[in-house]
Amino acid sequence: MDLIRDDAIDPTPLAGKRIAILGYGNQGRAQALNLADGGYDVVVGLRDRSQSLARVEVDGLAALSLGDAVDGADVVMLLAPDETLGELYRSIEPRLKAGAALGFSHGLAIRFGLLKPRADLDVFMVAPKGPGSALRSLFAEGRGMMGLFAAEQDATGHARGIALAYGRAIGCGRAGLLETSFAEECEADLFNELAVVWGPVPEILAAGFDTLVEAGVKPEIAYMECVGELRLLADLIAARGIAGMREAISNTAELGAVIGGPRIVDDRTRQTMRSIMHEVRSGSFAEALKQEAGSGYPKLTEARRRAREAAVEQARLSLEPKG
Repeated sequence: MDLIRDDAIDPTPLAGKRIAILGYGNQGRAQALNLADGGYDVVVGLRDRSQSLARVEVDGLAALSLGDAVDGADVVMLLAPDETLGELYRSIEPRLKAGAALGFSHGLAIRFGLLKPRADLDVFMVAPKGPGSALRSLFAEGRGMMGLFAAEQDATGHARGIALAYGRAIGCGRAGLLETSFAEECEADLFNELAVVWGPVPEILAAGFDTLVEAGVKPEIAYMECVGELRLLADLIAARGIAGMREAISNTAELGAVIGGPRIVDDRTRQTMRSIMHEVRSGSFAEALKQEAGSGYPKLTEARRRAREAAVEQARLSLEPKG
């Protein structure tokens, strides 16, 4: 599969179009600012009494109510939290003009049926593969972030072209875009969050820290060893791949990885990963997300509290420069 870059992308599907960004969080702000810097006609749609209003105004963008932002918009990006998109779409659907394009940066709401777009709408996705803060900073530096794109519903015959043009406009075409589907992007992303980077990696870092401290190692030393070196690992893999990373480290570190790694990630771990993949595809995680939101996010609130109070976090704070 080839990466599609700026020089192979036609920008005209967005020419003269009005783009409404609904939501001004991690991705909403970055995408809105990148589009504005590119000269596109951008408005930001916010809920009544949104705490983001002041930030939109400071950033120099037009802030409107959700309905007013959607009125007359050619492209409407739903960039609020996934679990809220069903309600959000239903509130704006009557004001979406015929033949408009409805955009997403994650496939969950479509993959698991949180909403069903009208048949006359183009439905596309552009998913930057990283946080909005990095998408914005890379764009400002003249670089870009790799992304995925998909056209789920092609009512006008232009959905794929709009997706590519949008990916180009926010800077993803500078690094490259890969074509996918809403289902593939959603399932792979959720699996990664549950089973690889965002779930297990922090847990294993904290477990390693705790094990060293229990063995009598100073917390600051344990932190530097188990957490501080993660960026080095990530940078090496990004630059050289996993095989190249192993070749770049010492024989001691490489032998330690060869002996220790498979004892942690063993057959039982891989079977657990398969079970998690099944949970993702079955929709049980999407259902858990809806229930969590409906209950006021008790699990997330408690997890954030525990993370702030953890010994590994206190060790990090002790290493920060004072004053």
